[in-house]
Amino acid sequence: MTGDRSPGQAFELRDHTADIAVAATGDTLERVFAAVADGLAAASCDDIPGETGERFSLSVTAESREALLFDYLDELIYLRDVRNELPVEHRVERIESPEVEGATAAVTGTDDEGDADADWSLEATARGVPLAEIDAREVKAVTYSEMRLERASDGEGWEAYVVFDV
Repeated sequence: MTGDRSPGQAFELRDHTADIAVAATGDTLERVFAAVADGLAAASCDDIPGETGERFSLSVTAESREALLFDYLDELIYLRDVRNELPVEHRVERIESPEVEGATAAVTGTDDEGDADADWSLEATARGVPLAEIDAREVKAVTYSEMRLERASDGEGWEAYVVFDV
């Protein structure tokens, strides 16, 4: 299954032994994060209703760019469980990174994670679809197994690969 629900981002679900993997692209770091989250939603439910559920906000901080992606996805799974809603239609509004020589690492695309005491952060929104209204499969957890988050080979945009435990 593939999806390109928003301009500038896309995801593809891939079989991965007893797990499921999401390969995603985005023309910005924010869009690749949102595309992976959309892939998580697609792995959870084949048919997502278009009009039900309210949007909610979330904030996440982490010590690195990859940890931020992991923690963002982990928070979405946690919110699904405590809110009893499937987060869908993800929008990552802003990702902030530690300062790296006068520019942010997110903008420069450097692999330098910045100051050890500084954190990466993101602000995002999603629409919560009540689980009672859909036939959802359980995605248990995000994993670091084979996780990749890197600049696209052509230097334009970002690519991510994330494996989920199902």
